[in-house]
Amino acid sequence: MTDGDDPAFAAEGLTVRLGERTVLHDLELRASRGELLALTGPNGSGKTTLLRAALGLVPALRGRVRLLGDATGELPIRERARRVAWMPQDESAFENVPLYDYVLFGRYAHLPPFAAEGPADRAAAEAALREVGLWEQRQRGIREVSGGERQRVLLARAVAQETPILLLDEPTAHLDIGHQLDLLERVRRHCRERGRCAIAALHDLNLAARYADRVAVLSRGRLVADGPPAAVLSEALLREVWGVVADLRRDPASGLPYLLPRLPARDRGPRPETPRPRRVHVVGGGGAAAPLLRALVEDGYRVTAGALPLFDTDLEVAEELGLPTATEVPFAPLGAEARAEHRALLDEADAIVVAPFAVGPSNLANLEDLVGRAARIPVFLVEPTPISSRDFTRGSASALRDRLVADGARSVADLAALSAALAPRADPDR
Repeated sequence: MTDGDDPAFAAEGLTVRLGERTVLHDLELRASRGELLALTGPNGSGKTTLLRAALGLVPALRGRVRLLGDATGELPIRERARRVAWMPQDESAFENVPLYDYVLFGRYAHLPPFAAEGPADRAAAEAALREVGLWEQRQRGIREVSGGERQRVLLARAVAQETPILLLDEPTAHLDIGHQLDLLERVRRHCRERGRCAIAALHDLNLAARYADRVAVLSRGRLVADGPPAAVLSEALLREVWGVVADLRRDPASGLPYLLPRLPARDRGPRPETPRPRRVHVVGGGGAAAPLLRALVEDGYRVTAGALPLFDTDLEVAEELGLPTATEVPFAPLGAEARAEHRALLDEADAIVVAPFAVGPSNLANLEDLVGRAARIPVFLVEPTPISSRDFTRGSASALRDRLVADGARSVADLAALSAALAPRADPDR
């Protein structure tokens, strides 16, 4: 470990490649103790990948991430967990454990092998739950609480871990505005009062401006801006990176900037007869959807995915890209809850893309839930090979595929054909 003048976090020439796509390009970024750094950028810009690289969950093609001076890849897992705590955007609990026990999981890095929690560990868990306002609910199961409450539990677990570095991936997801403000206020207080370094991926630029000491903006895997919010956020930046026209204002009390987005003026010609769909849902599994998810996000669509089992390659890619996803436990048929989540995502979609995934009894319901939809919205079947080569349902999947085509679904051979079919002409409002 190096001396205290070195940054707590440092990405040095970091390049990460996932599949055929380079997600981060020669990234240089640092964060100090006592600082809250906000990572912002459009979906697919590399925010989550950077955080996962810091944890050692994705390998670097070139460069490295240093935690308190030492390269992540050179640290044993237990030592890594003593230096950095992770708050994911969401997390599916396998068992309905009490909230108190769930927060205690954050203490494992501090325990000797096979040792039970001691008074200091229990005190840390209690203090963390009290801090997020959930101590009175400590005996409730993690699967019984709301999405917003689960986010607060995840923060409590990270706080109880008592690490000098906090990494937070969309920590305000699922929270109402009051709890968003409360959570970020708590994170900032931890940085300033306890000297912790926090790096938070945030979509809301106004929240980033209000709470972060610095804002780092990623676009297509590159760092395009880095500095105090007042110096970084601008109308030109929002137009260039997000493609949105906004008015920049200043809070008269604090002097902090805030942005008021508005739709661009429609002065670039008439709307196309076939408007480009904005929201695309991808049905896949087993890695078949991964390149489609990346390409659709890169092209600017709002993408959802599912239903996918935990640990599936497509789910990992969807989580990396920050996509809403319907999930199910591994090696189990799609249950009523997962199917309800899947149908809700389908109902919100402007178009549906079916990846060339292997269909078995456990995921056949993904195709069943598409029946009747091709008559209402575009449905595209990506079929480089006939479905018979990946139908493990004794013909049920092939029959469903034929029914979808009869309803109006369109078969496309590959990603290039899909891109052309989705956007035959440019959308003037994108």
